[in-house]
Amino acid sequence: MGRIPGSKKKRMWIREGDVVIANPWEVQDCKAEVIWKYTRPQVEWLERKGYIKY
Repeated sequence: MGRIPGSKKKRMWIREGDVVIANPWEVQDCKAEVIWKYTRPQVEWLERKGYIKY
């Protein structure tokens, strides 16, 4: 379960299957704060360069 900070909340929509960077909370390991969401071209570039296996 992730929380989108207020400054990004209105500009960012997250759907199942999206690739994101999340920072886990220190007090609750099951929750995190979403830092960044990758677009489809960015994910394809990361796959080609070998940074992620999707």
